[in-house]
Amino acid sequence: MAAHDAFTAGVKPGGLTSSTEIRLLLCYLVQNAGPLTRQEIETALMEEQLVNYFEIGSCLDDIARQELVCLSGEQYSITEKGRRVAQELGYDLPRSVREGAVAAVLRARTWAQKEAEYSAQITEQPDGHCTILCTVKGLEEELFSLQLGMPDRMTAELVKKRFILRGNEIYQLLINKLTEEEP
Repeated sequence: MAAHDAFTAGVKPGGLTSSTEIRLLLCYLVQNAGPLTRQEIETALMEEQLVNYFEIGSCLDDIARQELVCLSGEQYSITEKGRRVAQELGYDLPRSVREGAVAAVLRARTWAQKEAEYSAQITEQPDGHCTILCTVKGLEEELFSLQLGMPDRMTAELVKKRFILRGNEIYQLLINKLTEEEP
């Protein structure tokens, strides 16, 4: 029974619990959103709680061995054999699983791109308060940085996430305010 629990740990109802389905989803995902790194695949599938973490790695290794995908550098790409499998069997997977996985990969990619431009580092203080250093980068150069005090780690994590997601808006608002004409 313990092995069964480990297999489904972290998987929401409607997620995949069969190795065959997981391998099929991986082929479908690499075909429709690839090439992908292992990290992008893991982040997407774990975020959506579609597959157990340990099954992702095992099934990725399986489909690479079966030559359904090939690993080039750090990215998995679909092979012709994998493309046929994904096209013929991919629609056997629930639509919500297919769409959720592809959408999660796109969100993970967007997050990675934004994180390269908008970063935030949290430093915890001895008294439990945190400081967060928010930075906007452009062309490998720091354009703007702002340090904020936060009452606790949870609030700092929320601000970090929001800054990374909305850094462009924040930067634009600041530039507009600093450059607008006085009334």
